[in-house]
Order: sequence, then structure tokens, then C-alpha cells
Amino acid sequence: MKIDETSSRVKGLGLCSGGLDSILSALLLQRQGISVTWICFETPFFSSDSAKKASLITDIPLITLDITDDYMEMMKNPKAGFGKNMNPCMDCHTLMFSKAGEVLKDKGFHFLFSGEVLGQRPKSQNKNSLRYVEKNSGFDGWILRPLSAKLLPATLAEQKGLVDRETLLDISGRSRKIQIKMAENFGIKEYPSPAGGCLLTDKVFSDRLKDLMNVQKIFNKRELHFLKNGRHFRLDSKTKVIVGRSKDDNKKLLEFLNKDKDILLKHSKMPGPDVILTGNLTLQNIQTAAMICAAYTKSVLNETADIKVKKKRIEEFISVNTVKSSEFKHLMISPPPLKELTA
Repeated sequence: MKIDETSSRVKGLGLCSGGLDSILSALLLQRQGISVTWICFETPFFSSDSAKKASLITDIPLITLDITDDYMEMMKNPKAGFGKNMNPCMDCHTLMFSKAGEVLKDKGFHFLFSGEVLGQRPKSQNKNSLRYVEKNSGFDGWILRPLSAKLLPATLAEQKGLVDRETLLDISGRSRKIQIKMAENFGIKEYPSPAGGCLLTDKVFSDRLKDLMNVQKIFNKRELHFLKNGRHFRLDSKTKVIVGRSKDDNKKLLEFLNKDKDILLKHSKMPGPDVILTGNLTLQNIQTAAMICAAYTKSVLNETADIKVKKKRIEEFISVNTVKSSEFKHLMISPPPLKELTA
């Protein structure tokens, strides 16, 4: 990689999750006089919300990019495999640094950095994992971890004098005492907890994603967003029924409803869930979706329920027999968690 020797100020581009470590790594470099900018990536599995808050708090510029297509391509066969669930942490970080590197070259930044701390996460932040990411990102030698830099080999940015290694740190392990003290010294009072915000670490979400990838196989981004809410039922390899679980749940599901391709079902006379049928819109599948809809209302068992069926601007009504929701348990893709999934 070529360095722009004519640049009057060294510029670093940092991956930002919005957490305290991301904030501190940037402020450490700023204290050296380095111009820092953050980059954050979006997919249906994680958002840039925390990074945007961190940017507002610190006044550090933030670039956001949606990498869903590249991410799903990586998900087909992550070289380092998955974690406990559908989380390909090492290849995820590799992809992020690779995409950040493209911005680095395009915008004239001098090096990449992140808030990663050696040993904070035993599997994804040990020396071997950090080395794997760097080696496979395409930017070997140009990824700086300011909080643990003195415990790692000197990067090319340090060797070339772009960054003063002596002012960097040697933090390791899961304790947060040093970071919390640093936050006080920097005057940072607001930051999220270190818990991850990636849905791929959640078992329920992962089960739904496995179904989408392994059973349905062909899908689009909005169907990935659907996975975050509702109860999900698989009718055939192309068809799902999604049942809202609350008023807020219904609202979130409707954000991704395709009025030209999906069917929306709702009880015609009493409160109940919004139900989305997507895929093969056969009469049999519509009938099943209507019965599932009725089962999650207070309709009297074994009595007729009238269900409104809407596609595009056409509304029809069908009558179905009300049965227990347990009758459809065999179709459910992993029961929903007690708390809503968010990302």
C-alpha cells in the first residue's frame, strides 16, 4: 500500500461498534494529533445505531455502509466456520476490515484501526484470531489496535512513524477497569454496555436463518429483516407464515411487507395479530395461514372465524374453523424468545 507523503496530517479509519473500546481507541489516536474517522457496517443482523450515538458524543465523523450482499455471500461458507450459533465472527471481522480497506484506498486514509482488546473475547480476540483477520483482510500490517498495541507486533503505521507506539496501550483480558477509568479521564459519560448487538449470536434467530438459507435457499433482504419479529411457520420450501406477537411486533413486520407479493391476513371482527403469508400464495396455503391467524386470536374453539385476506388493493374474507395454536406447533421454526429480537 502506498502512503501519501504529501498529506499534511495522518488520517486513520477505524471500525466502530459504538462501544467504549471503539471510542477510546479513536480518542487515543486523536490525542496524538491524528485525524480519525469511523466506519460502521449495517446488515439485518446488526445496525449502526450505537456508532451513530458515539459519533454524536465525540464529534468524530462516521461513514456507514450496508454490506448485506457481501455478508450473505460470506455466510455461505465462512473459512473459519461459525461460533456457537450462526456467528462467523472471524470472517465477519475480516470482511469488515476488507471493506474498510476499500474506503481507505478511495479516500486517502493512512491506516485502519479498531477498539479490539487482546483476550477480551477468548475465541475472536486472541492473537491467532487477530492475526487471521489481518492476514485475510488484504491489509496485512496496516490494522492497528491502539488499546493492545504494545502486546502485538508493531504495525507498518507505527514502523513508518505515522503513529507513536509509545503512547499506545497494553490492555488485555476481560476486565473493564482500565477502560472505565480512561472514560472518566476523557470525560466520556455515556456509552453502551460491552454486550454484543449481533443477532447471529442468538439461537432463535440463528435457527430461523438456517431455515431460510438451507430450506428456502433463495430469499431477499427484507426476508432477513422478517426474522427479527413474530412467530414463523414453514409451510413449504418457498412459503412462510409470520404472525405478529404484539402491537409493536405487528408494526415492525409491516415495515417489510411487500404489498404486491405478500398476503396480509387479519381477523375481521376482533383484535389479533397481523399475519403475513409470503411465497406460494396457493388457496391451500392461504387457508392454512387464515387458520393460524384465527388460532392466535380469542376466537372460540371449533367455531367459525372470519379472516380478512388482503393482497394489493383487493380484500376478501374467508371463514375457517378455529383450532388451538398448538395444532401448528410442528410448522413453527424455533419458538420465539421471551424478549423481542432487535438489531
